Amino acid sequence: MSRARGLAPAAGGGGAGWIGAAEEIGAAQVREAARRIGNPREARWMAEAASRAPDPARTLAAMVERRLNGEPLQYILGSWGFRRLELAVDRRVLIPRPETEQLVDAALEMLDRTGRPEATVVDLGTGSGAIAVSIASERPRTRVWATDLSDHALEVARSNDPTGTIRFLAGDWWEALPEALRGDVDLVVSNPPYVAASEAEALDPEVRDWEPAMALIAGDTGTEAIETVVGGARSWLRPGGGLVVETAPHQAPGMAALASRLGYVDVEVRTDLAGRDRMLLARSAAACRPRLQGATARLSWR
Repeated sequence: MSRARGLAPAAGGGGAGWIGAAEEIGAAQVREAARRIGNPREARWMAEAASRAPDPARTLAAMVERRLNGEPLQYILGSWGFRRLELAVDRRVLIPRPETEQLVDAALEMLDRTGRPEATVVDLGTGSGAIAVSIASERPRTRVWATDLSDHALEVARSNDPTGTIRFLAGDWWEALPEALRGDVDLVVSNPPYVAASEAEALDPEVRDWEPAMALIAGDTGTEAIETVVGGARSWLRPGGGLVVETAPHQAPGMAALASRLGYVDVEVRTDLAGRDRMLLARSAAACRPRLQGATARLSWR
């Protein structure tokens, strides 16, 4: 996750929504909202959302106050566009970012290379479910497992799953997964926390003061969660299985070197929309087989 605000509008916005909002609320109030927050586009989005409420004018006025108080627009709207989806978002989860859409592109590319339509995918630290739901929606035959330490985040993620097929599990990284998956995972993808504790104060206030700290701050170095994902994936991936992890730009070279030292092959760093190093891609050269050989058959998917 890039730790700046997302830039994509909520799905479904457009001219028709704006006209309807102006009719429901009144163009003068919408113009006043735009003047107060200093952003006509945001005011239009808020007006569109408010127009669906029982009292649109009062709802818009409350939205404006929330925005003036520094709350991110995405939380005020209650949803935000991500790829083909409109995801519910609130303070329980991070706001989906454009960089993570690219992470999904890389994950789907690696997934397609497996040649296994019913591949098993694990999304560690799923948050809003943006990655897991995108993969399940765009590759409907995949078997997606999504984990998060936060029960509150998992509530949001479940609400965002239109497929009803994703297995959501609560737990700390790999501890959440059933042992029978060990050695049988085709792809591990993760957008983990990667901000160092010492960097937290420098974050954009809309990020630092509003988004969940446990999804932002990894620890003293900022690489703790990435190291857990990269180090643990070796025993969960099939031979040749893929790993896709989002990182901070300054961390990417070191994490790529770590992956190489751990025996991964085809290690690669890819850039984000701004040309910054953002994604670590790698493949497992070898992986442990499941220790519970009889358990795999008991993992009924449907």
